[in-house]
Amino acid sequence: MLRYILRRLSQAILVMLLVVIGSFFLIKMAPGDFVDTLAGTSDLTAEQMANLRARYGLDQPVPVQLMYYIARLATLDLGYSPFNNAPVLDILVKRWPVTAILVVTSVSISMVVGTLLGVMAARFSGKPVDLGISILMLLFYATPNFIIAVILILIFSIKMNVFPIAGFATIASGYTGWEYIRDVAWHLAMPVTALCTFFIAIYGRIGRAAMLEVLTLDYIRTARGKGLTERRVIYVHALRNALLPLVTMAGLQVSALVGGAVLIETIFGLNGMGRTAFDAVFQRDTNLLLGVLFVSSLSVVVVNFIIDLLYMVLDPRVEIK
Repeated sequence: MLRYILRRLSQAILVMLLVVIGSFFLIKMAPGDFVDTLAGTSDLTAEQMANLRARYGLDQPVPVQLMYYIARLATLDLGYSPFNNAPVLDILVKRWPVTAILVVTSVSISMVVGTLLGVMAARFSGKPVDLGISILMLLFYATPNFIIAVILILIFSIKMNVFPIAGFATIASGYTGWEYIRDVAWHLAMPVTALCTFFIAIYGRIGRAAMLEVLTLDYIRTARGKGLTERRVIYVHALRNALLPLVTMAGLQVSALVGGAVLIETIFGLNGMGRTAFDAVFQRDTNLLLGVLFVSSLSVVVVNFIIDLLYMVLDPRVEIK
């Protein structure tokens, strides 16, 4: 086990290094920098622009800038954001929890709801229930999440005034404890729904296919032959093995949700990592954008490492070497 963990950690470090190098060069390939953005909004002289570039090391060759950046990362120094007038790490510490809550909630809901719909469709395969669930899954799969977000805003915020249209929590609410949790949940109801509908469809289709395959195995026929109820056969014996491909999908979903959070956070005015990345792109705030990419990639790597360990719990046949 220890040998496996050490090997995976070394792989994770290599992946993160490649992500940092790739992200750095991709960003540097784009023309201009944040000094050009500042010059477009203020009357900076050529001398002032040169001094700013020298101050932030932008006058150095790109490979030199990369080496300095990697050296700073080793000490968890993500640099400084001139537009926010604050260290990048301080900014991300405040905004990462918003995206983390949004992503974790979306993953949990989409996995639970999608899996239950997939199990129900497999249990009633070929019947009207299966057909209805399949049509619903196709609708969720074919509709972009930003369209669902706009529809939810029009119906539940503008028309019915049920949910708040934007924000993570009521400003200066003074809520504490369960009141604050309830307030946050009320604000995140529409963003989470818009973000997870596509993955509910994915989990539903994968869950249905996995359950249909598991239900044909010998041990399922044996369980039925012992006189166990169909509910017990499905939810106790079959579901555990059917969860393996769904757990794999969860690791892939996290990275996709982090990317999808950019659009959803912008639409619903959530000040998380996605909105931060969106603003950093237009401001050409290189340090902030690199910081967002680094933290997001690190979160995905950690989640996938945890999922690999979960395989041992779900399937004892999986050996860790």
